[in-house]
Amino acid sequence: MNFDFSEEQVMLRKMIRSFVDKEIIPNMREWDEQGAFDPKIWKRLSDLNLMGVCIPEEYGGSGMDYNALAIVCEELERGDTAFRTAVSVHTGLNSLTLLQWGTEAQKQKYLVPQAKGEKIAAFGLTEPGAGSDVASLQTTAVRDGEDYILNGSKTWISLCDVADHFIVFAYTDKAQKHHGISAFIVERTMPGFSSRAIKGKLGIRSGNTGELFFDQVRVPKENRLGEEGEGFKIAMAALDNGRFTVAAGAVGLIMASLEESVNYCHERKTFGKEIGKHQLVQQMIANMEAGLQMSRLLVYRVGELKNKGVRNTRETSLAKWQACDFANKAADDAVQIHGAYGYSSEYPVERFLRNSKAPVIYEGTREIHTIMQAEYVLGYREDKPLNNTLPAWPFEKETVKKG
Repeated sequence: MNFDFSEEQVMLRKMIRSFVDKEIIPNMREWDEQGAFDPKIWKRLSDLNLMGVCIPEEYGGSGMDYNALAIVCEELERGDTAFRTAVSVHTGLNSLTLLQWGTEAQKQKYLVPQAKGEKIAAFGLTEPGAGSDVASLQTTAVRDGEDYILNGSKTWISLCDVADHFIVFAYTDKAQKHHGISAFIVERTMPGFSSRAIKGKLGIRSGNTGELFFDQVRVPKENRLGEEGEGFKIAMAALDNGRFTVAAGAVGLIMASLEESVNYCHERKTFGKEIGKHQLVQQMIANMEAGLQMSRLLVYRVGELKNKGVRNTRETSLAKWQACDFANKAADDAVQIHGAYGYSSEYPVERFLRNSKAPVIYEGTREIHTIMQAEYVLGYREDKPLNNTLPAWPFEKETVKKG
């Protein structure tokens, strides 16, 4: 494996870091307190071609590799988790799923404007009673002529109030359990669709999160993604991409926690010397650095597997689990290093700690990933080839046009 970044990737990182330093970090305290960020940021993300960074150029994207997506998520979360979440959901969960499973007509209608940043996309899987246990979802899709009628709800959906398109999962045959779930592309403007934001979150306060409601929503048959009964496979493939972006973002949060802690270690003095001279503070700094380097290696290993078109469920699970745990610990240590100031919004580390908790829960709790890794090692679980795989990079027309 080559660990060197290409010149294009180095330039990408510099561009995003400059954007984050100038346009996100100076405003984050205010946006976090307000529970929203300036909508103009969406336009800026689109102008920088960050909404389709790893989507082939023929579908409106930048045509960069999957590790470029990791760089985007890493640098955005260094600013705040809300911005990485937006790219994770829009690109990782939705657009890459359309690239992998969509028909050519679906790609032209939905993927192209999403990759260009003209439309915003989201992902509807979780329900009030169905999180880790996907088979417990209650949303239904009943065939009615050339349409499906959707009824039900989703919760904890990022971009719920701002997305134009949603990939939604519903039962078309509940008797078949996992094999009876299907996926649909739902538009916000379809009659019977509505959404509502959730307020009072511990962290990621500037991100839009909430509920989706489907009341007799009529969805055309051509908006079904994949075949009937393929929804569970599509959802799991989507999570491989979403978890990859979450893990990459966690690297950015570790990096932010480390940067702030190092700066404070040089500023703050106790007992006549910088606090960075105290061995127990050094231990926390060393643990952050170890977590940063190990997480980054896990993430970019997954990116290389994606670049080769190799299924990576096992490797992605490990990267997501470990990187998010390292990020949670790094943020906690950053607060400890800052002492009483770490408990105040005067410094960003308290926001880092609040933000670090959600990724340990969503897209597979640490407990789910722990079980997955044990089952792989014990031989109880193995990854079988999917009907469709993400196209290997560099993208070729004949590769991306199948489906």
